Amino acid sequence: MTFQPVLPLSGYAGWLFLDRTADSQKTAFSESASVKRITDDFRERIGSIQTAEDLVADRNLLSVALGAFGLDDDINNRFFIQKVLEGDPNNDDALSNRLSDSRYADLNAAFGFGNVGLPRTALSFFAEDMITRYEVRQFERAVGEQNNDLRLALNLGPAVDDVISGNSTNDGQWFAMMGNSPLRSMVQTALGFPASFATIDIDKQLEQFKGRANATFGTSDFSALASEENQEKMIRLYLLRSEAAAFSNLSGASTALTLLQQI
Repeated sequence: MTFQPVLPLSGYAGWLFLDRTADSQKTAFSESASVKRITDDFRERIGSIQTAEDLVADRNLLSVALGAFGLDDDINNRFFIQKVLEGDPNNDDALSNRLSDSRYADLNAAFGFGNVGLPRTALSFFAEDMITRYEVRQFERAVGEQNNDLRLALNLGPAVDDVISGNSTNDGQWFAMMGNSPLRSMVQTALGFPASFATIDIDKQLEQFKGRANATFGTSDFSALASEENQEKMIRLYLLRSEAAAFSNLSGASTALTLLQQI
């Protein structure tokens, strides 16, 4: 991908710049030759795809499908993705519903190959919905090639919307967040949990997440994270804590190097 986002700063200051210029940068990204080529092709041909097997056999279309959900790295896992897409989204035993990463369930539901009748690719609005998702995720990916913290910050809003729309209960939304690797990484860091937190019992994690959210945002309802105010607070906490951790690691490495030089 040739598009290079303009990111003159890192950390929270970098986020403020990116947030201010995001609309114009996203437009430039979407209109770049490489993106237009693949999205125009998807728009023209996705309506003819009626099975998961058809989709995984077409690398260009599959790259947009996977890219729309941040699953780009699975482009060569065709058999696995076909099985994910073919399962009934309403069956708990379907592969997409048994995987810990909830993005696979979102992919399955979006295409609807496991449903009775025609898949959702036949719907008039399907191509534009997928292209919009793809452009959002790929802009995030381009940002992430320079600064992954800012990529996660950009991902917060769309990921929270996916979790809320795909789960009707508060606990279900928290569990779905825990199954979405990029979103979980951000929420876990922003709320001050260490990386080892993911190893404790899943129900205990739920309890701790809700408790920390209540202390931070005044509510344990996951849907509250959809508000602009709470998302901005989440991003600020995440970036400040990430910067503090990076500085601490750098300081520790610098101290160790100084001690080694004195020996």
